[in-house]
Amino acid sequence: MSSDHISVSIKSSVKNVLRKVGRRPEARRISGLMGLNARPVNLNIGVSGIPVPGTVAVYFGDGADKIYQVTQWLPVLEELHQKQEVLLVFRTLSAFKAAEKFTKLPKIYIRRFSDLMDLYDDNELKLVIYTNNSRSNFQSLDHPRLVHVHVNHGESDKLSMVSNKAKAYDKVFVAGPAAIKRHEAMLIDFDRSKLEVTGRPQLDIDFALELDPSDKLDVMYAPTWEGENEDNNYTSLDKYGVAIIEALLATPSWRIIYKPHPRIQTSKNPGVAQAHSRIMELLELANESGAEHVISEQGNILAMFESTDALVTDVSSVGLDYLYLQPSKPLVISDRRTNREILHRDAPVAQACHVVDTNSIANIGELLNDALVHDSHKDERLEMRKFYFGELSRGDSTKRFQDVVASLIDERTSKLDNFRGWHS
Repeated sequence: MSSDHISVSIKSSVKNVLRKVGRRPEARRISGLMGLNARPVNLNIGVSGIPVPGTVAVYFGDGADKIYQVTQWLPVLEELHQKQEVLLVFRTLSAFKAAEKFTKLPKIYIRRFSDLMDLYDDNELKLVIYTNNSRSNFQSLDHPRLVHVHVNHGESDKLSMVSNKAKAYDKVFVAGPAAIKRHEAMLIDFDRSKLEVTGRPQLDIDFALELDPSDKLDVMYAPTWEGENEDNNYTSLDKYGVAIIEALLATPSWRIIYKPHPRIQTSKNPGVAQAHSRIMELLELANESGAEHVISEQGNILAMFESTDALVTDVSSVGLDYLYLQPSKPLVISDRRTNREILHRDAPVAQACHVVDTNSIANIGELLNDALVHDSHKDERLEMRKFYFGELSRGDSTKRFQDVVASLIDERTSKLDNFRGWHS
C-alpha cells in the first residue's frame, strides 16, 4: 500500500469520527490534533476508537517487533479501563496497526513530538504508563503536568530490569521485595520512594487454556532471546537448547512443550537461529513417529502454565511468573555464564532450582530426571516466592495496581488545583 493510500485511509477515519461526535468538545480537540487542514499526504496520525479523551495514557514508542511488551499488559489495562479511561498512544505506525489484532482499547498514532504535546495539553489525561525504557519515552516525559509511571513488561532478574532511567519517572511499579532490593543494589542516589509495590497484575487474569494436558509428564522448555547486547544475553538456546530437548526426548513418558521467546523467530544470532531450527526439526520428526510434542511460537505462555507439570527456562520473567502461579511444580533455570556465585547473587531464584550450565550439561539427562521426578527444591521455591512477591495472593495485584493508579491521579489533580490557585 502506498503512502498516499495510507494517508487517505487515516484522514477518512478521522473524518468519520468527527461526523459521529459532531460539535462536541472532543471533536474540536481531535480536529486540532489530527491536523485535518494539513497537506493531503500526512502520515503523522492514525486513529482508532476515538473519541476517548481518556484519563490514563499508555505510551509505546517502539515498533511492531516489540509489541509483546504492550500486549502482556492489555488484559490488565482493559480491566483498568472500566474505572479509568485508557488510551493507547503509539509513535510508530507499525505498532499502532499491530495493536489492532490484540485489543479494542482506544488507540492513537502520533509521530511528531509537537502533536504528542498537543494531545497531552488539549485532553484530560492525568497519568502515563510506560511498559519499557524506549529512548522515545523521554519525549513523553517532557510533559510536566502528567504523572509518569514505569511498569516494565515483566518481572525478572535480567540486568535490563534496572535502569538509571528509573530516576526520570515519577513512580516505578515493582512486583515485590526482590525488585526493591534490585533497585537499591544497582542504582546510586536513587530515591526509593519512587517505588510502588503493585505485584504482578498480569498474573491475576484467568486465561482460557491454550494447551490440553496429557497423560504424560508435560515439560515446557521456554528459552528467552539473546538480548540487545551480551550483558543482557541470558538465552540457553545456543549453548544448551538442543541438548535439553534431546534429553527430554529420551524419556517417552514426557511430552515437550517448546515455547520460545517471540523474538527468537527473527533472531540475527546464528547460534540461536540454528538451535531453534534444529529443535523444531527434532520435535517434528518425533511427532511424525507418533509423539505429541507441542511447538507454540505465538501462544500466550501464561495460558499454558496450568497444563504443564514442569518448566525449564532461563533467567527471565517466565521463570518468575511460573514461580508465582505454579510454585509447587519443578522449575529448572539455565546459566550460560557458568558462574554459580554471580547467578545466585543476580538471580536468587536459582538458589531454589536445579541449574543447567556448562558443568552440568554433560549429565543433563540425570539432572532433568532428578529435578522433574524427585523435585528436591520444592520447599525452597515456596520461600523464594515470598521473596519475589511477598504475601500477595492471586487477585491482590490487580486491586493494588488499580488503587495506586487512582491514588496517584487524585494526588496529582489536587496538586494541580492548588498550583492553579496560587497562580490565578
